[in-house]
Amino acid sequence: MSSETPDATTQPAVLKAGARVNGKNWKISKEAFRVKSFCVKNTWDRKQEQRLKDQQFKAKVKELKEEKENERKLKIQNIKDRRAKKEEKERYERLAAKMNAKKIERLRKKEKRNKLLKEGR
Repeated sequence: MSSETPDATTQPAVLKAGARVNGKNWKISKEAFRVKSFCVKNTWDRKQEQRLKDQQFKAKVKELKEEKENERKLKIQNIKDRRAKKEEKERYERLAAKMNAKKIERLRKKEKRNKLLKEGR
C-alpha cells in the first residue's frame, strides 16, 4: 500500500504562481537578481604571472629598440668620421699643391700633437 500512495519526499515541490491581482497578465514576471556565477575568474597568482610576463615582454621590446637605436647611431657616427677623413684628405691635397711635402708632414705632426693635447684635457 505504501507504493500506491504518493509520498511528499518523492514528488518535487513545485510552486505555481497564481493569477495576478492587478490584471496585467501580459507582463513578464521578474525575479530577484542573484549572482549565479562569481566574476573572480583569475586568481592572484595568475595575475602576478601575467604581470611578470608583461614586464618581461616590455623589457625585451625596450632592449631591442635600444639595440636598433645604437646601431643607427653607430652608422651615423661612421658616416661622419668618413666624411671628416675625406675632408681632411682633400684639405691636405690642396695644401700639397702650394707647399713642400716636408712642410706638410711637419704640419700634420703638429696638428696631431695639438689634437692629443686637447683630448687629454
